[in-house]
Amino acid sequence: MVGGPVLAQLHFGREDAERDVTEGLLLRGGFVPNAAYRGALSGRKMLIIGRKGSGKSAICMQLLADGPGGHRGGKILVTPDEAAGEEIRRFELQGLPGDSAKALIWRYVFAVHAARHLVGHAKEAHGKRPDSVKALARFLKQNGEAAVGDRLVERLAQGARGLQSSLSLEAFGVKASVDLAQSPSEGARAARQLEVVEQGVTRAFTDLGCGGGAHPPLLLMVDQLEQVWSAEPDSNSMVIGLLLAAKHAAGLYGRSVRFLLFLRADIYDSLSFGEGDKFHGDELRIAWTERALRDLAVARARASVGEDLDEERLWTELFPQTVGGEETAKYLFRHCLPRPRDAIQFLNLCQEKAWLEHQREWITEADVRQAGRQFSEWKLKDLSSEYLVAHPFLNQLRPLFQNTGYVVTRVALARRFEAAAETLHHDFPAYADALTLSGVIDVLYGVGFLGVRRGNDVVFAGDDDLPVQPHETEFHVHACFRAALGATRPFDLRPYEVQFADVRNTLGYPGSVTSGGTPRNRDDRLLRELRQSCHSIRAQVHRAVALSWDVGDEIKRQIGRVSDDAGRIPAGAAASVGVDVDEYLLTTSHYFTTLAAQLIDSGLDETTGVNDVARRIEEEARRLRRLAGGSFGSSGSS
Repeated sequence: MVGGPVLAQLHFGREDAERDVTEGLLLRGGFVPNAAYRGALSGRKMLIIGRKGSGKSAICMQLLADGPGGHRGGKILVTPDEAAGEEIRRFELQGLPGDSAKALIWRYVFAVHAARHLVGHAKEAHGKRPDSVKALARFLKQNGEAAVGDRLVERLAQGARGLQSSLSLEAFGVKASVDLAQSPSEGARAARQLEVVEQGVTRAFTDLGCGGGAHPPLLLMVDQLEQVWSAEPDSNSMVIGLLLAAKHAAGLYGRSVRFLLFLRADIYDSLSFGEGDKFHGDELRIAWTERALRDLAVARARASVGEDLDEERLWTELFPQTVGGEETAKYLFRHCLPRPRDAIQFLNLCQEKAWLEHQREWITEADVRQAGRQFSEWKLKDLSSEYLVAHPFLNQLRPLFQNTGYVVTRVALARRFEAAAETLHHDFPAYADALTLSGVIDVLYGVGFLGVRRGNDVVFAGDDDLPVQPHETEFHVHACFRAALGATRPFDLRPYEVQFADVRNTLGYPGSVTSGGTPRNRDDRLLRELRQSCHSIRAQVHRAVALSWDVGDEIKRQIGRVSDDAGRIPAGAAASVGVDVDEYLLTTSHYFTTLAAQLIDSGLDETTGVNDVARRIEEEARRLRRLAGGSFGSSGSS
């Protein structure tokens, strides 16, 4: 094969859309159309909302592309940098509230972009420049807006000065000093000036017949707003102003201009303004299922390898078929947040471990697990960075979940939070209202760190729009973060320490006491009773159908270790290998008592059946103690 082994060529692309366009696979078959893309392309939706890394910019880059899948008409992308953001944030007009003032500066940006487009488009596509277009060209020149290479911040500064004082509107037959002199306030004068400009743009679209019939409309997109956003009121006003401006301009320009705003979900959800309910019909939230991520992985793998690589070959030849007994693809996508960036990073990391580090031609289970540990560290760090502005205390919540089980109850979390609350309130006094137990749970659920158990399922934000309810008591740390936290077991149960792992091999005894065999002496009978106790406990766990399967499996795993350990003692030869069975039963009963106490203290909801399991464990512990303290059969069987 050209280029060496397939694994050497395998790559899943760049995790940021801007580099993926030039260096990666986005425009080479690595883009998978989804509902958000179709909504954006069709013009049905104006707001594309998603978490960081969910593919907003990928949709934007795809629409900007000139080839298949791109928007066929004119297209303009506005991406504010910090300087431009600062210009908008500090823009004010006397007589107007902050949201309305910032809406005017955004409307000005849209009008200028549309005007510049029309000046070039008229000659290229229509071969003529009607008077309305010539007026736009004069307006742009008179107001310093004609230079195509100007940075956004420079255009914003120019527009802000014009709106706060006076724009040159002679191109439209308006003398600002005379015709606008009677405006009651700075805000009213700015609004009137802007209306004149917008009417000029609208007139030019009409004169050219650019109403979406002869050719596709101009597509005007705004992306990367999170680069200039902070959780301050003026930043929120900047975003609200953008929404109001886009809504106004979409209605004003009709089918001539289509607007697309790409907003991060946490920013959009933090906004509160009176007109917010008018945008629901324009919203489309990006959601990724496991099936969609599988399709993305296969598409990108095929694009990188350059041959007919199908799903079966990817997941059975290049990747191991299973990891920890679970289908590999399911394992991989369960251990990353449901968004393309995470999937791309994890998949590339697996390839690098196998090919770059170990020079293998296929990925092994060990490679996936090693990649998973590094990926988990990345994601835990990234989570704090992603929400640093809105929730700067996230990293300080990490110790509440370190080196413990990934299933945590409200009661257990309350104890941990109480111990840390004073420090958190001292370090983050501005967030004291959010730093309560319920507030912390809501935040951790909202960012995808915690899922909540509902019925037999564990749901995470995005799976279910319902927030955490006060009566919900069981939470699960997302599998993505468990390795980095050292929370790899579901529950913080004391593990059973195996005592007889090598006893049969050491002394050459091939057999052991079995449940169906005949006990040879008292020691054998006691060991059989111990295994019966284990069977009884596991049966009780099985009957606790409302108990989380993670917790139930962990209990059964530890009880199974006890049973297996007892089974390693050679039949009829416990004493000869140095095993004091009475002492062994007492030690095991003590372990059972500790286990029961941990379950009772766990805070798991009684309706799960956990208390019944704990009682059965206590009963079996008492029975074993009685058996070890007297002759066989003195206490009977439970």
